[in-house]
Amino acid sequence: MTALTLSTAAAPGLRADAIVIGVAKGAKGPVVAPGAEAVDKAYDGRLAGVLETLGASGAEGEVTKLPAPSGFKAPLVVAVGLGQEPDKDAQAAFDAEALRKAAGSAARALTGAKKAAFALPVGDAADVCAIGEGVLLGAYSFDAYKENGKDAKNGKAPLAEAALLGAKPRDKEHKAAVQRAVAVAEELNRARDLINTPPNDLNPEAFAAVALAAAKEHGIKVQVLDVKALEKGGYGGILGVGAGSASGPRLVKLSYTPSRAKKHLAFVGKGITYDSGGISLKPAGHNETMKCDMSGAAAVFAAVVAAARLGLDVNVTGWLALAENMPSGSATRPGDVLRMYSGKTVEVLNTDAEGRLVLADALWAASQEKPDAIVDVATLTGAMMLALGSRTFGIMANDDAFRSAVHEAAEEVGEPAWPMPLPEHLRKGMDSPTADIANMGERMGGGLVAGLFLREFVGEGITWAHLDIAGPAFNEGGPFGYTPKGGTGTAVRTLVRLAELTASGDLG
Repeated sequence: MTALTLSTAAAPGLRADAIVIGVAKGAKGPVVAPGAEAVDKAYDGRLAGVLETLGASGAEGEVTKLPAPSGFKAPLVVAVGLGQEPDKDAQAAFDAEALRKAAGSAARALTGAKKAAFALPVGDAADVCAIGEGVLLGAYSFDAYKENGKDAKNGKAPLAEAALLGAKPRDKEHKAAVQRAVAVAEELNRARDLINTPPNDLNPEAFAAVALAAAKEHGIKVQVLDVKALEKGGYGGILGVGAGSASGPRLVKLSYTPSRAKKHLAFVGKGITYDSGGISLKPAGHNETMKCDMSGAAAVFAAVVAAARLGLDVNVTGWLALAENMPSGSATRPGDVLRMYSGKTVEVLNTDAEGRLVLADALWAASQEKPDAIVDVATLTGAMMLALGSRTFGIMANDDAFRSAVHEAAEEVGEPAWPMPLPEHLRKGMDSPTADIANMGERMGGGLVAGLFLREFVGEGITWAHLDIAGPAFNEGGPFGYTPKGGTGTAVRTLVRLAELTASGDLG
């Protein structure tokens, strides 16, 4: 991953391939952002006009390259848009997400460069963290299956090193901000790697092996339930979904338990390493990206490891419900009834509604430990994509205050989310004449129906939230900001922030 350093060096004398500066949208045209004073001075204070002549407006994510001024050791200046200029009268600053997106856009534009200096606005440690995250996430590239580990299209590796100018290398808060950015970004990028890995190389057993290795490295306790253990324990949901695959399912439990922790969070992730739909086979055009159906488990895995790396004073347990949903002679059929780990029976009306089945078992397992709160993460329903689009995830919960807290945490870290209801009238649609509940209900409001199903498997009195990340988990379009094409690692930063808030006593 890109190396990240703090530097007090002046931009003109720094040896680098490029100097990155910020430009904002002002009332009368582009405005050079704080941090770029030395660069602007070298253009005799006319840098904004030069950029406007080149077509720059300061719009978010816009990248403009121009030759560096005479006397600079770097040959290139990269101006990146920060969006609307803050209100000077109100002494407002650029928000963290604007800095994060700008840094990510610049890092992507500098693919192939060995070193770049980022002279973006730095007001405090939070800005340092945001810029660091943006650089590390924007420079991400998944090249494991490409010749020589490089992008076959341009033969260039990601940006190798980024120096953050204006930050203070000896300042404890700035140093901590960089350390946080590195820990979170490295684990989020690990989640992206898992999501992007082809399903022939990432089945439930392989995913569990990755979790075991990371747990050993970071002092996390791990337990892996294989098929025999799942059968002995009565995990009918996970077993039912994985019954049609030659690759048996797994339930992985990751436990980070620092000695000073007073609170306990449980994170539960849907880990369908490939979803064909099972016997209810997906139509052509709907299964090419189904390697991403384990994005929830990837997010949970990354968040637990990040919490351990950050040394947060909160117990965090991650549950990875891993299975491959395939059609075969042994696969679960529509009309079959599964006895879940909770003891409830579920009539399976559609085998492509499988995520809620593996989550149900994992939610009940998590509930047995009586955590202070449970958050599950899943690429659960196409209905949520229809409701919120491809960049926003939905939040449902059994507690309005907790739903609001999760929403605020998501927005704070720059992950677009929206609170969704759990209408009681939709529960009746899942009544089954054969079993305790069916895995399908009314078609309209399908994302909410799925949330109501999951609620049935949360232990009594336990605060719970459900994140349906079906839209933003996998980006099928072009990259933007710090978001690449393919796996995005969405929800990792929200979960980490929830753990931080819980550790500090600021969340319930």
